Amino acid sequence: MIAIDLLTAIKARRSIHQFKKQEVGRAVLQDIFTYGSYAPTHYMKESWRINVYEREGKSDFVDAIMTSYQRIGMLKTDDDLKTQKMIDSMKQFLLQIPHHALIYFKKEDDPVRYEETYASICAFIQNAQLAAWSYGVGMLWTITPYMHDSGFAEDIGLDSRTDKIAAVMQIGYPEKIPRDKGRTPIGDKITFISE
Repeated sequence: MIAIDLLTAIKARRSIHQFKKQEVGRAVLQDIFTYGSYAPTHYMKESWRINVYEREGKSDFVDAIMTSYQRIGMLKTDDDLKTQKMIDSMKQFLLQIPHHALIYFKKEDDPVRYEETYASICAFIQNAQLAAWSYGVGMLWTITPYMHDSGFAEDIGLDSRTDKIAAVMQIGYPEKIPRDKGRTPIGDKITFISE
């Protein structure tokens, strides 16, 4: 682990789009998600569940993504050469990412509880991203169309009636770290109401 203070990690962390081929050790991944689990969670429910797809396990996962993209109309379903090349290129790109962590939770019937649960999952993800950065590990928090495809959930063994996919984290050691793009001054976003 790299010695890095929390405030530095918050400002220095970047979303990573290019990863080295080197895998992150399972012990490190477990540490990262352990730190994630210290996120605030209503009633200590710790609703997050994590499926990590790596090595040969990525193949079926990536196939399910391609099938979903075709089912929802993002990719053509015909066998023409151009479509096949696009699918092969997308598959190759996704398979080169060392780890894909699918974060999901059990749906709540009560809309307030649902929002509380989803908020805690987002806090879990951000904690994990900050912990990963301290280990020199990069992540990309993705929200993609296939996450909303019930067929995709079924293809990877989830029950779309009871399971909600919150995010897919692409994980690995950064090949390239994007530059700091800065942030809008918080004074432009904050209103103090005193009376």
